[in-house]
Amino acid sequence: MRCHIPAARRGLFLCLIPFLWTLAFGLWGLSRQDSVWRDEAATWQVAGRPAGEIWRMLGNVDAVHGLYYLLMHGLFEVFGASTTTLRLPSVLAIAAAAVCVAVIGRRLAGFWAGLGGGLALGLLPAVQFYLQEGRPYALVAAGAGLSALLLVSLLDDRPRRRAWPRWTAYAAVVLVCALLNWLSLLALPAHAATLWWVRAGRGVWLRWAASGSAAVAGALPLVLFSRGQSDQVSWIPPLTWHMLIGPGILLAIGVLGAWADRPDRSRLSAAAVGLPLLAVPQLGLVGLSLVQPLFLDRYVLFGMVGLALLIGAALGAAVRACAPRFPKASALLVPGLVGVSVLALLPVELGKRAPASRVDDVLAVAGEVARLKRDGDAVLFVPAARRDTALVSPRAFTGLTDLALAESPVASATLKGEEAQPARIRQALLEQRRVLLVTDSAKVAKAPSAERDKAKAAVLRERFAVVEDRQVRGRRVTVYERRD
Repeated sequence: MRCHIPAARRGLFLCLIPFLWTLAFGLWGLSRQDSVWRDEAATWQVAGRPAGEIWRMLGNVDAVHGLYYLLMHGLFEVFGASTTTLRLPSVLAIAAAAVCVAVIGRRLAGFWAGLGGGLALGLLPAVQFYLQEGRPYALVAAGAGLSALLLVSLLDDRPRRRAWPRWTAYAAVVLVCALLNWLSLLALPAHAATLWWVRAGRGVWLRWAASGSAAVAGALPLVLFSRGQSDQVSWIPPLTWHMLIGPGILLAIGVLGAWADRPDRSRLSAAAVGLPLLAVPQLGLVGLSLVQPLFLDRYVLFGMVGLALLIGAALGAAVRACAPRFPKASALLVPGLVGVSVLALLPVELGKRAPASRVDDVLAVAGEVARLKRDGDAVLFVPAARRDTALVSPRAFTGLTDLALAESPVASATLKGEEAQPARIRQALLEQRRVLLVTDSAKVAKAPSAERDKAKAAVLRERFAVVEDRQVRGRRVTVYERRD
């Protein structure tokens, strides 16, 4: 069915509606009741450091996120540190990705396919989670959408315009995505699958290989250097069959969407672009995880751009099927299905915007510390990474002595600082009358594994008594007083 919107306004309408729709979804509940969880706390505390200190830290830890930290540092400098500054870049990035889906969908499968895909992206549960997340994964999704759009424009170049500026832009976008998360390079074999699907000519293959190789070469130093910091992902569990259920469902939905598009071999279609972008990164990450456990859905979030494109193609096919018999009703099919989806997913939408959607909240526990502390108290963190709450909310810890800390995170160029030896921590504890312990709540806490943490727990158990214990949003504050 043809859309009756004038052609001059159709392109603007197609870009504007998905952008505003996704933006509204992202702004809804953006602060998550003023909560920040541990991953976002890393962004917050690093972005607040001077650029030189960030660069020094990257030599020790988190080099893989270096470009993102520097970007957020600039935003924090201009707009100040807040949950809005922390998360708004992700909202804008997904909104931009929705525009890319809409433009690709319209170009390959018609107006309703573009509109449906653009509106669907922000509704996907995985996307809704990272839509409001102060981490780089939404930005990578936007880059994936843009690189796919550039590839489509090069493969479907009817006017035969000059191609080299777009190939250069393609290489630059892929490189930036890789510098934000080098696993986004899995988009390159997905694009290769698209070229194979449409039987691209030799010249196209050569230009794509040159552009992709340039991007890989630019990202290779980061890939090699960050491999030396692989201990950061040592906590990721080995791949199991139940971890593949979610990706399997997504791939099944994607195949159904590709079937609805009914692509002809050698013809550029929504299926030829969307299905490889959804499937290849998922399968590639599974393969890498057989060598080293790396399987986390956020690493291939950009594949949701392909899923949205396939959903849009299926919606466009449904409109075309209904148009001959129900011409007026078919124009309401996409808006109606999107509205029904919003209502059906309302529990998911509300859940993603609640503090309970994340494992913990560093701001909530900081508030408890501020209420419980007294002049002359000391504080301990178990494990040391829970010091993030003091780094994000330093005012709440004013007046407290951090007994275990030997060198601050900034001075040590680390995320959590360097702690003293167990004997020194024990001696410092024995000199205190009252200590606040900040740790994980009982539901998610693990037994102390580091010798320093075992020493802290042993002294508190032997010489101190619990006088207050508060658990809030995945974190715990326990107040101890000396028995004597």
